[in-house]
Amino acid sequence: MKVILRKEVKKLGKEGDLVEVADGYGRNYLIPKGAADEATPENVRILKRRKKEEARLAEDKLEDAQEYAENLKKVNVLIKIKAGENGKLFGSVNTKDIAEALEKDHKIKIDKRKIELEEPIKTTGEHMVDVKLHSEVKGQVKVTVEGEE
Repeated sequence: MKVILRKEVKKLGKEGDLVEVADGYGRNYLIPKGAADEATPENVRILKRRKKEEARLAEDKLEDAQEYAENLKKVNVLIKIKAGENGKLFGSVNTKDIAEALEKDHKIKIDKRKIELEEPIKTTGEHMVDVKLHSEVKGQVKVTVEGEE
């Protein structure tokens, strides 16, 4: 018996998969529990239409993320922080500081968890920082750290 899974079933498949199962397992367990629907021609047609729509939406999100990454390259975030001689900072600049400066100065809201810093910035100057916008797209933003007395 062929069924379309409504939700993920361990060792069988994930939501939207068309799988072959034993008749008894499908009729007595999966369908009554709401984990699957019988794969009638109408249900298969609906599934194909839904998958096509999801693929189109995913492609749109990817294009939006790529466009956003291009716009981020033009952004320069200026952060002023106390610094000593030789450009060493008293403290450091972390992802939270960068996210707050982006929102305050450029009206760009990015979650601090999407900003990728291997370690906090501890020197003055220009630093290129990666921003994860999509599973396949990373943007970069220039962060200029200036020392103040």
